Amino acid sequence: MHYHFIGIGGIGVGTLASLMIDKGHQVSGSDLKDSAMTAMLREKGAIVMIGHQAQNVQDADYVVYSSAVAAENPELKTARDRRIPVLRRAELLAQIMDNHVGITVAGAHGKTTTTSMVSHLLLDAGLNPTTAVGGILNGQSYNANLGGGTYFVAEVDESDGSFLYFNPQYSIITNIDFEHLDYYHTWDNIVKAYEKFVARTQPEGLLIGCGDDTRLKEILLKSNREYLTYGFSSVNDLHTESMQFVNNEQCYWEFECVFKNKKLPRFQLTIPGQHNILNAMACITLGLRLGIEPEIIRMSLKSFAGVKRRFQRKGTANDIQVFDDYGHHPTEIIATLKAAHSVKKSRLITVFQPHRYSRTKFLMEDFVKALSQTDTLILTDIYAASEEPIPGITSEVLLEKICRDGQKDAIYLKKEDIAAHLLRIVRPGDLVLTLGAGDIYRVGEDLFKELQKQPTGSK
Repeated sequence: MHYHFIGIGGIGVGTLASLMIDKGHQVSGSDLKDSAMTAMLREKGAIVMIGHQAQNVQDADYVVYSSAVAAENPELKTARDRRIPVLRRAELLAQIMDNHVGITVAGAHGKTTTTSMVSHLLLDAGLNPTTAVGGILNGQSYNANLGGGTYFVAEVDESDGSFLYFNPQYSIITNIDFEHLDYYHTWDNIVKAYEKFVARTQPEGLLIGCGDDTRLKEILLKSNREYLTYGFSSVNDLHTESMQFVNNEQCYWEFECVFKNKKLPRFQLTIPGQHNILNAMACITLGLRLGIEPEIIRMSLKSFAGVKRRFQRKGTANDIQVFDDYGHHPTEIIATLKAAHSVKKSRLITVFQPHRYSRTKFLMEDFVKALSQTDTLILTDIYAASEEPIPGITSEVLLEKICRDGQKDAIYLKKEDIAAHLLRIVRPGDLVLTLGAGDIYRVGEDLFKELQKQPTGSK
């Protein structure tokens, strides 16, 4: 079959396109610009066109699109006019999963890392899963794998309600938060969506959720599905008994867990942040349920190198560390800044690019509190994604509130001016963190390139 993907350069759509190529289908697609994803897909045999035009659809049997594609997109309109079957990305992914034992990972935060950990574990255990992850593992060039085994591991998206297409055998839910308010608007709508998702887990299936999240725990308690909880609290089925921050090149955390009164081997993580211990615990819980030996789980977590744009170390030059993180919600920011403080030597300098006007508007006060937890703050313009500006919602307004709240060292800069400013102010021992779901990571990359050019000890 010929599948045409609109927005093929996006991580979610590109992942699916890669799987369809591996399954032997003809794949074409379009995007607004070239990227590492489009280059990889071309190398695999996809026909990728830059720009959205009606003629790109050609003789496609199916047209696939994401929620980011507007209804007036010329390719989408052409497909509907020609009565070519049109599928949302999640619909096609769910159709593929129907032929496997589905393992889905949902939640407001930690989905990509947890999905990656689970995929890594099943591969290490020799289960040969098919995987679809919304990020690329460090040290790898792929985020999709067509396996010959029975399991299909996929990250599913609650942002537009599309996770309700899935009927998994195993559902991991990392947490629930006040997020994607442009779609849900209220807490009640968010909770109802997760209740519907839980109900779509197969009757003989299993729910795995963070029991430390009170809203999620209530949903699990009300469900008529079997469930297991994990978390730091001892009331969970899997809980931590001890945690030790190590902070060396081979390991950041060591922790011990108890599963239903049985002590497990000591685990190690090479990625920082207590939130990643929770992600690992979701993976451990599933692994134990699937019958994977605890020692295999331990070795798999120890070798897990993390995901690109999730507190990713870009490099160190002149004793200045440069990290990047995708965090764009206040909860994620707090967790990331806590991790950054744990590994810094001197100052933490955070460069934040807000993502979406609607999120900035609804969570303005939460952003103020979250961003106060850095030594130095640089704000730049809001990354609009697909949104139109909202009057009165700007980074300058956010900065004013942050300064009024007591943050002394905070400024606003245009994105193109940030790297040069950082070069003037950084000194040995600093950790520079670029933060946001847009294109702010490029600032950190530019900074690191310039730092590498400087003689050792010049700062």
